[in-house]
Amino acid sequence: MTTDHIQARFHLDYPEFTLNVDLELPGRGVTALFGHSGSGKTTLLRLVAGLIRIQDGRLSVNGEVWQDDRIFLPTHKRPLGYVFQEASLFPHLTARGNLEYGMKRVGNAMDGAALEQAVALLGIGHLLDRRPHQLSGGERQRVAIARALAVQPRLLLMDEPLAALDLKRKQEILPYLERLHDALEIPVLYVSHSPDEVARLADTVVLVEQGRVRAQGPVNELFSRLDLALAQDQEASAIIEGVVLSHDDDYALTRLEIQGGHLSVARLDRDIHELVRVRIHARDVSLALDEPGASSILNILPARILEMREIEQAQVLVKLCTGAGEKTPLLARITRHSRDRLRLHEGQSVFAQVKAVALMD
Repeated sequence: MTTDHIQARFHLDYPEFTLNVDLELPGRGVTALFGHSGSGKTTLLRLVAGLIRIQDGRLSVNGEVWQDDRIFLPTHKRPLGYVFQEASLFPHLTARGNLEYGMKRVGNAMDGAALEQAVALLGIGHLLDRRPHQLSGGERQRVAIARALAVQPRLLLMDEPLAALDLKRKQEILPYLERLHDALEIPVLYVSHSPDEVARLADTVVLVEQGRVRAQGPVNELFSRLDLALAQDQEASAIIEGVVLSHDDDYALTRLEIQGGHLSVARLDRDIHELVRVRIHARDVSLALDEPGASSILNILPARILEMREIEQAQVLVKLCTGAGEKTPLLARITRHSRDRLRLHEGQSVFAQVKAVALMD
């Protein structure tokens, strides 16, 4: 039996709020705790960190018990790193001094070579001699992440690390978070209420509503579930992973291989065979009964209708699976008039015309 997972079971009663969760999460990759403000995401993270102590709880991380009815490891003995909304760096220390403080905090802190790797991963080498007031918000947060990694954690907790940043700073730091996603061997619990962040960074999503788990699963599955608010939002979209297959420099296009088909997108500055994640909004997908002939739309995929749901008086959300293997989920937002005129029904074969594909970067 594998122990490569996180088990978290907590029951917490406040006068006006109850948290009741029982989770089994992957022992590697980024798991997003997603939901509206006040849903219980940060409370759950603080329970995992040991910052809130309760009797009715159990937590094990990749086979190591941190809390049960007999054991409770206090926060300072839990091998974890914690990144808050605010960087909270010591103002009197340089970036290097903040990192060194993190290394001294625990006895098993990383050696110099490992710290250099974290510095390179987060691109902060040129910032080490600056004090916090000399850094931008995004730069301070990158130093804070490196400091969290300096304790060689077995679990990294990130509580809305972009919430305090403006759009420009968010765009500055997101590529570094993606690097962490690709490079870290440890699990990351990432709290967010931003669908864009979750779509870009998460492997697994836990949807938290009013202190309970509404749903959990791979990011592409949850984004395409019609019974969840994610799919019913105006920005509803499907998340698809693909591999760079080829570049067409004459037409500035890149061809991606996805499960069950191919997509052509605007030329990407990515290597052949590199894995990329793209987002296709439901509003950018139309449906046809017959394969279109000459068309300006580059991406026309054979698909099958899995489910339909009326979401507004005049609109219908359609969930499809595409390609020969029917493994790639896709959403289309169409009018009720179009549904009835085409006599669309579940199980029907159609052609999905994709008007736009957005790279998640």
